[in-house]
Amino acid sequence: MFLRLAEQYRSVVEDLILSLQALAVSLRKQGNVATCYTCGDGREGHGASLVADLGDNHMVRLLVSDFGISWVEFRNGQELVKLEGADAIQELQRVALVLQPSSEPIAAP
Repeated sequence: MFLRLAEQYRSVVEDLILSLQALAVSLRKQGNVATCYTCGDGREGHGASLVADLGDNHMVRLLVSDFGISWVEFRNGQELVKLEGADAIQELQRVALVLQPSSEPIAAP
């Protein structure tokens, strides 16, 4: 059972990484500053970091890896909120829906 759960988690991480990459591209097309860095080859761990500027000195960072998922939101360089796990994914979905034009919805990870 635990091996199956580990494989499912790795699959979720892979899906999130693909979603982060797509979101970063979409945000840049809209003129926003966004970067997504990935690392690892999937065998020795895999991860990604999305950093996006939401305007008005408001930034977010989402880290996804085999070790966990975290969302950190900043304003004026000060940390506002930090979420982990499912809460981080839900916040990513909320922000993605707000930032996306109505013609290009981002699918839920």
